[in-house]
Amino acid sequence: MWGFSSQEKHKLLVYEYVQNQSLDKRLFSSTFLQWKERFNVAIGIVKGLAYLHHECLEWVIHCYVKPENILLDESFEPKIADFGLAKLSQRGGQNSEFTRIRGTKGYMAPEWASSLPVTAKVDVYSYGVVVLEMARGIRLSSIVVQEGEGEEEESELVKLLRVAKMKSQEEEKAWIEEMIDPRLGGVFSRKQAVTLVEMGLRCVDEDRHKRPTMDSVVQLLIDCEPE
Repeated sequence: MWGFSSQEKHKLLVYEYVQNQSLDKRLFSSTFLQWKERFNVAIGIVKGLAYLHHECLEWVIHCYVKPENILLDESFEPKIADFGLAKLSQRGGQNSEFTRIRGTKGYMAPEWASSLPVTAKVDVYSYGVVVLEMARGIRLSSIVVQEGEGEEEESELVKLLRVAKMKSQEEEKAWIEEMIDPRLGGVFSRKQAVTLVEMGLRCVDEDRHKRPTMDSVVQLLIDCEPE
């Protein structure tokens, strides 16, 4: 935010203009980002979340991380927006508890539905969904129908997790080809793709204690140079 004005009934907020709109507009459309931009955006988002979770005077849990709330400037530098659901957490204080579920279906961590105390790990889960969507190029909250006896519905995320778990056990890293957005035409860094997908899968683990912290993810992605 650059500034504000409040004069009687007239109130104004002035924000930086972001030429490349929000991440969802540049991911789920014909004007999609190439791999280099996607990976840099993934680093930018996690740097922002790591700052909120570990460096602020009062720690901030965003609670609403999704592509629509990631804005991209002219250099495709991501800006985390919409802190309407954010929660401040004092250093060394107790975990936050909410009386109702917040966020958007598909990006909410499982603990929301279990009424567990909310920690920064809810943002980690949401970030994991976002980076997996960036890798796959589709909405992972979409429903797909499994063919066969007694057709069952499952989300694209559940399908991705099932396939990735099975494929990642193979010795060869060829499985990553099936995980990455086919619109890229195979033009992406295999090393970065494997790192991003494997890290994304860890972030969406149902057990929040097994999810990484955002500061550890920052270093992991920064150290991952393309081949």
